[in-house]
Amino acid sequence: MFRKIAVCIVSVLLVVTLTGCATVLVAGAGGAGTAYWLSGKMSETVNKPYAKTIKASRKALKSLKMPITEDTEKADVTQLMSTYKDGSKTWIDIRPVTEKTTKIDVRVGMRGDKEGSEKILKAIKRRL
Repeated sequence: MFRKIAVCIVSVLLVVTLTGCATVLVAGAGGAGTAYWLSGKMSETVNKPYAKTIKASRKALKSLKMPITEDTEKADVTQLMSTYKDGSKTWIDIRPVTEKTTKIDVRVGMRGDKEGSEKILKAIKRRL
């Protein structure tokens, strides 16, 4: 009897866990142009090359009067750091997905300011 109950509990936990993973996978696979909020950051995959997305991100920060405090560029990721209007530390991570698509992650503050992140992401997309 105990064994049947344990198997049922484990089965339910597996279904719940797999369902959660499936939701995240579907959100991530939703295609280019779909922004989503995850772990305190706004993420979006855009149909633009890596180099162009980096330039647009730098221009967006400048237009928002957010000076870049750190700019680290590598082949697989570029990270721009700045300070948001309320003094919160801001990170923008830009990663190439394919030759023609790029993933942008924007995080404002340690806990994540969704409105601030959306504002920065929209500013980047306007410059693409």
